Amino acid sequence: MNLPRAPRRLLGTGLAGVLLLSACAGPAGPASDGDQPADAPTATAPPTPSASGPVTAVATVLQEGDGPPELCLGGVAESLPPQCGGPEIVGWDWDAVEADSAQSTTWGEYAVEGTWDGETFHLTEATAAPDEWPEPPEDPRLDADNAGAAGPESEAQELQNEVFDHLDGLTGWTENGYVWVTVVYDDGSIQRYADDTYGADSVAVLSALRDAE
Repeated sequence: MNLPRAPRRLLGTGLAGVLLLSACAGPAGPASDGDQPADAPTATAPPTPSASGPVTAVATVLQEGDGPPELCLGGVAESLPPQCGGPEIVGWDWDAVEADSAQSTTWGEYAVEGTWDGETFHLTEATAAPDEWPEPPEDPRLDADNAGAAGPESEAQELQNEVFDHLDGLTGWTENGYVWVTVVYDDGSIQRYADDTYGADSVAVLSALRDAE
């Protein structure tokens, strides 16, 4: 399969959109103990790194009712209003940006910069999203000559069922012998954890928040 370059929107209306989001973003929930493979590793909790400097993203910001604004770094169900979730974004001011509102929900798409403390995004700057959302750089792990060690598709899918929830993934898929998982932010420690837990060259961790250049 091809690597989804921009897994931000998942089309749907109402409940159908929510179901589609669940199907495409990854497993709906952790498997029960009885569903775990016999040789599955007993893993400790993964790290939740903070960023040492500013980070950026192009993403949807959404606020429902009196809840906090959230930075949606995974999929967005395009119902009306859209549905998505993510870490809280502190310092957000709807009066400073253009936004849409419907049914007590306000949202928009923005390029944001701020800091990440491991749980919350602290905004320093927000601008309108570019007309074309930026593509991530080419990943050498997509090269057929650099195939991963997660095994054939059936084995990789089985590993994905375990990895996605354990790493609190935003999006996930299998390709070129790797289980690919996008997390909110990785400074390299989550990738090292995945290598130690699941074996080197089995899980490819991507970071939704990028270090600002």
